[in-house]
Amino acid sequence: MSDRLPPLTALRAFDAAARHMSFQDAAAELSVTPAALSFQIKSLETHLGEPLFHRLNRAVELTEAGRALAPGAKEGFETLTAAWRAALRLQDNRTLTVTAGPAFTAKWLAPRLYEFARLHPDVDLRFTASLRLMDFARDEIDVAIRFGYGPDTGLFSQPLRRDWVTPVMTPALAKRFPTPESLKQAPILFDSSIDFLDPPCDWPTWFRAVGIDFTPTHGPRFSQADHAVDAALSGAGVVLGRRSIVVTALAEGILVAPYKIALQSKAQFRFLCQKGAEDRPQIKAFRDWIMDEIEKTAFVSEALTIIPVEEVPVT
Repeated sequence: MSDRLPPLTALRAFDAAARHMSFQDAAAELSVTPAALSFQIKSLETHLGEPLFHRLNRAVELTEAGRALAPGAKEGFETLTAAWRAALRLQDNRTLTVTAGPAFTAKWLAPRLYEFARLHPDVDLRFTASLRLMDFARDEIDVAIRFGYGPDTGLFSQPLRRDWVTPVMTPALAKRFPTPESLKQAPILFDSSIDFLDPPCDWPTWFRAVGIDFTPTHGPRFSQADHAVDAALSGAGVVLGRRSIVVTALAEGILVAPYKIALQSKAQFRFLCQKGAEDRPQIKAFRDWIMDEIEKTAFVSEALTIIPVEEVPVT
């Protein structure tokens, strides 16, 4: 029995028919006549030596051989399509598709995009705000900004500035709660988006870092960091703000970090793209711009004493 592959057009006709379970609908998708599609499938069955479909009065059903072939054919054409699109994108030096988490997009990227657009008017930026891990080829993504530990196997990965957390609040609240000890009476906000960090960068850990044995338990909990920060901006309470999410508000003075003690995790933001793509003009321009923008707010970190979370005693 030969394992020589049949013609691609015949396999494509079969894939369409297997997905639609209709020769007519498959023919419409491929812009051919039902007779032409039926001929292609018949030639594929001849090549195989047995039927792939049971032809019924008003419908078709896959045979056992058809059921064996259908998943691989579908996956194969999806892979070919993704690869072809990836090859086409290499010729496109204008479009840049970026994915980042909703909080990072809202609080760090969005307020700065005007400057990138001003510097690079020839680049057509497209954003997907999502925490879903995406496939660069399948999802047609050029750049991903991701927070965590990695590893980023098989990708170009450039660490961005390390993140830290510290209590942040409005200037009005800072006057009411001037010391870490006074925070025991403050309205506390919880950012659950960093609950995965190990060791934890949470309120009990921060209090231990400043020598206070206190575990706050009551207060609103937010699954997304930007929502927690928005609550803090409204004056609703004090939140452990992540550098990347609160640095703009701190630089503008609409939030303050009065206690000067921050916790730093080994988790960090990374700039990710496919290996070999990092020097494509629009990707390199975006990467260089991000690094420059991060340096503009470095002074915020310099005002803090940053303690690695691993060095905080565990009670």
